[in-house]
Amino acid sequence: MSLTVSTSGIWRSDKTITLTGHARHRHVPSPVAPDFVAPAVSTALSFRPTALAGAIARTATLQDAPPEMLARWKDSVLNGLEFLITDDATFALSPNLRFLADVERSFFAGRVGAGIADLYMNSLGYIWRDNAVCLSSSLDPHADFIYAGGNASKCGVVLAEAHGSFSANVTDARMGLQAKRKYLRQVKPYVAAVSPHGLVVHGYSMAFGVRPGTPGAFLRLSETQVRKQRRNLTTPPTGSKESGDETVPTRLAFAAHRSNFILMDALPIADWIDWLLKRGALPADREPIGFIMLRYAGQKFLACADSVWPFGRFPRWSEFWDHPRLWAWSRRRLTREAARHEGFVGWFVIDEKSGEQFLNALSGMIRGGLEQLPEYLELPSRDPVGFANGGTDSLRRREAPDYDYALFRDGLALLGGPPPRRIEGFRIWSPKEGLLPPEP
Repeated sequence: MSLTVSTSGIWRSDKTITLTGHARHRHVPSPVAPDFVAPAVSTALSFRPTALAGAIARTATLQDAPPEMLARWKDSVLNGLEFLITDDATFALSPNLRFLADVERSFFAGRVGAGIADLYMNSLGYIWRDNAVCLSSSLDPHADFIYAGGNASKCGVVLAEAHGSFSANVTDARMGLQAKRKYLRQVKPYVAAVSPHGLVVHGYSMAFGVRPGTPGAFLRLSETQVRKQRRNLTTPPTGSKESGDETVPTRLAFAAHRSNFILMDALPIADWIDWLLKRGALPADREPIGFIMLRYAGQKFLACADSVWPFGRFPRWSEFWDHPRLWAWSRRRLTREAARHEGFVGWFVIDEKSGEQFLNALSGMIRGGLEQLPEYLELPSRDPVGFANGGTDSLRRREAPDYDYALFRDGLALLGGPPPRRIEGFRIWSPKEGLLPPEP
């Protein structure tokens, strides 16, 4: 008897996950930072497949591993997710999960748990992220991720521990115990500690569980309790910003955008970041990088030209510009890929302003050399698209339902629908000159 993978129920619908439990844990001192006010808890998280796929890829590539290795991991993340989750409003696992070995199922559950945590942290207003391995060089248990921005802006950073479980013994109570246990063991010891990115002012532990064959999911949250303060009437409490410029520690911006540009297939940018951080040699590839300017759902994005050119490094951006048919050819290739995946493209791009400000700042640091790194950068934040706290009505749909994409607060976006029919032009990033103006 042969077993076949079911493709008739590929996940396409929006999902809403309800927070099934929330616990706060006392800490001394409280608050750790006088100006920090924890954002209100989201009682539900709504998201599209594209948003979860993007979040899983973001968390999977948030490491100091070689860029080429992380780029391959991205492909494995995008290729499997849609076949393992059912296509209805309730979160449930596909029967295809039975084809995974136990170790692969645990690995997949961990990836989904990390993706859910990333979406949840973004929904709370946090923006910048790093792997929390920087907390300790030993094998001591520590949280998974560090976040900054939003309510933590200019106060410090917060920790996030993620746990995912897809097994027959998953229950809401068990997820609650996991969230609490991991908070006490891997988050609490580091609250009020000094990390490489600043003071740890708060912490979260999230446990996400689904029982195979049963619809519905459990999401439990444990976090640091912040003692209520008397508000100074002359100074309003800190609130999470929806959009605008944020002050972010330079090394944290490096960690987040290193992952972003690897996902976009702009690997030389990761090499330059590693050189500035003294983690790698001066890049051998010092050539400019071409970016395609495109408009999608009314917003302007930059896509690395290498991501649509399957024959190695993009040869000459001017040749591409002089021969518009090359874009038509590239678009047909992306469309064929979308047809193979029943409409899902999986093309990472970045908001034009977010990419421009970071790349120009990066070039300024490259010109200054290794001893001229500023402590902070001013970088944009964006309103998220494709996921939100609350019900599905709060998902932002821009211009037309045909557009399927997820936009994260740091500017990274994952396009899940057909590519645009035309491009707006080209921009070139020079390591020492920055992102040059569009060619006329």
